[in-house]
Amino acid sequence: MDEAQLRIDLAASFRLAARLDWHEAVANHFSVATSADGRYFLMNPMWRHFSTLCASDMVLLDSQAPPSADMDPTAWAIHGTMHAQVPHARCILHLHPPYATALACLADPAMKPIDQTSARFFNRVALDTQFSGMADNAEEGSRLARALGDKNMLMMGNHGVLVVGNNVAEAFDAMYHIERACRTLMLAYASGQRLNILSDEIAEKTARAWEDGGAFAQAHFNAMKHLLDAEDPAYAS
Repeated sequence: MDEAQLRIDLAASFRLAARLDWHEAVANHFSVATSADGRYFLMNPMWRHFSTLCASDMVLLDSQAPPSADMDPTAWAIHGTMHAQVPHARCILHLHPPYATALACLADPAMKPIDQTSARFFNRVALDTQFSGMADNAEEGSRLARALGDKNMLMMGNHGVLVVGNNVAEAFDAMYHIERACRTLMLAYASGQRLNILSDEIAEKTARAWEDGGAFAQAHFNAMKHLLDAEDPAYAS
């Protein structure tokens, strides 16, 4: 995919995140690699609201170069480090959405498979329970990269959630569904009743049924972009 299309897709993901109430003020960042080795990547500029971002606003960065003074240190520590160290992290979305963050704040932040959406993430979410403050240095970025390992999702204890994917569509779809799964789980917890957790066998069977090589994710993301095209096409400019 060429850089122009990557810019459009990344801008769309920001506009959609704002609509879905995933954003937090002018914090949090999304990025996508433009080079095969992940060295070069696009990311949103510091302190811009998600709902205003356009394709032309995305900043092209070099993970092997010193960060610029106007780059958010936490964004550089996480995204710059992961693009340099995690080959499968082509697109990285880091957010503090309400339900995933609430789950991340529990003593047990594991995703329990209680329905087909939460079962999608069975044994597929890495857990980081070593929060020690703002992730504003390369050492912390490397620690988070190790915590993610070979998985595509990281539940960041006392912090938020991070998702990676082969492209923007896959990362967006995973973030969409992990936030919905967390919503269902937190609502179930709030009932005060005992959870009816699926067996490992059924949970794994359900998770595998979600794995279609990214076709559903692309269809989902395309449908969401069509909504933007009809209502707010400025994102692509």
